[in-house]
Parts: sequence; C-alpha cells; structure tokens
Amino acid sequence: MKKKKTRFIIRLSLLLVMVLAISYTLYQHLFTENIRVQAGDLAPDFVLEDTGGNTVQLSDLRGKGVFLNFWGSWCQPCEREMPYLEKQYSHYKNLGIEVVAVNIEESDVAINSFVQQHDLTFTVLKDRDRAVTEAYDITPIPTTFLIDKTGKVLEVLTGPMTEEDVRNYMEMIKP
Repeated sequence: MKKKKTRFIIRLSLLLVMVLAISYTLYQHLFTENIRVQAGDLAPDFVLEDTGGNTVQLSDLRGKGVFLNFWGSWCQPCEREMPYLEKQYSHYKNLGIEVVAVNIEESDVAINSFVQQHDLTFTVLKDRDRAVTEAYDITPIPTTFLIDKTGKVLEVLTGPMTEEDVRNYMEMIKP
C-alpha cells in the first residue's frame, strides 16, 4: 500500500512539473512582448570572441555587407548550409562581403572541430552566454541577418538555405 502511495505522489509531482513548464512556455510565447530584430532596423552592435581569441565588433564591419548567421554544430540544416557559405564567401569576400557565423553556447572543442571539418575560413564567433542570441531573439536556427554596408538589416531569414539562395543573398548585400 505504501509503494502505491509513493508512486502516486511521484507521478503526480512529475505531472505537476510538466503542466507548469508547458504553462510557462505558453505564457512566454503568447503574453510577453519579444522585440525581434526586423528588416529596416539597425543591427544591434555586439562584441564577441572569435576562434583565435580575438574580439570582433559588428560595427567595425560597417562599409561591408554582413551575412550574420547563427548556428550550432548539432543543427543538421546549419551543417548542410556551411559548405555553401564557405564557397560563396571565397568569391564574395573580395567584393566587400563578410560572413560572420555566431555559434550558440558550445565548447571550443566542438566549434573548432566543426570549423576544421568544414574548412571554414570566414569569421566564427562564440556566444558563450547567449547574450547576442537573446539580443537578436534567435529562434530557430539557422537564422541569418542580411546587413548592408550602413549596418541596416535588409532581411531576416530562418531555416536552411540552398547554395543559390546564399549567392543571391550575398548579391543583395554587396556594397
């Protein structure tokens, strides 16, 4: 009898925790105001560390078109589009385009392994505390911001891209 009562209390507690988590999530999505960076906005400035330990500030890239991509090594669509970003970057970097890939909250080992595996030569930044991810209100990934030479966001893209998409978007932000 005591075992049944204990099981019942554990099950009830788990159910209560699940209901509270779902309720909180719904509340956050339905009743709180997220200020999402949108096309037409000035891209919020930030400073993050790259894979070489150097700091990079977004506003230092003014004058160039910036292809700002948020990603994770565990994200399959992110991984599929990385070769497209690299290939197009190799062409567009001499035309005033910078690719800035912001990794969300992963270890140096995971990031460096991913960068080496895909032979990435563009700037990869580390958002350790998710401050930039939260400032840009990133959900889901991959999410990409196309930023013109004045720092204005031209377009916000969510989801995976084809190589043709990447090429067309780089043309759009070319100074």
